[in-house]
Amino acid sequence: MTTITRCTSPGQPGWLALRTALWPEEEEEHLAEMRAFCAQPERYAQFLACSADNAPQGFVEIALRSDYVNGTASSPVAFLEGLYVAPAFRRQGIAALLVEKAQEWAREHGCSELASDAVLENTASHALHRALGFTETERVVYFRKLL
Repeated sequence: MTTITRCTSPGQPGWLALRTALWPEEEEEHLAEMRAFCAQPERYAQFLACSADNAPQGFVEIALRSDYVNGTASSPVAFLEGLYVAPAFRRQGIAALLVEKAQEWAREHGCSELASDAVLENTASHALHRALGFTETERVVYFRKLL
């Protein structure tokens, strides 16, 4: 049995470890961002999935974006900032539970669209998005020029 709870503190057991597994950055960078998210609960939400014995299984982070979001037609848009399920818990419906919780939060905040992105080469993420009901809207390549 998986339970989904909202992360309201950077100290939420399991959140930092799962986040680091998804984005291998310095711990302090994660903690600073986690503190910022928790300080703005009307703009950001984070949910953690745990097993019956409290083993962290995965997490989702969602944000309200009022700037332009590629492929959307409304504002604000709920944006899936991060979704991760630990390898031992994959293919058990946990990502679907986390996204459903994110969708509930988005609806409660007046959103009619949920958007997300994935890098072009991450075909596993593309497949997961499709399995979760997302529709691909466009592909973008970003450029920069040093001045």
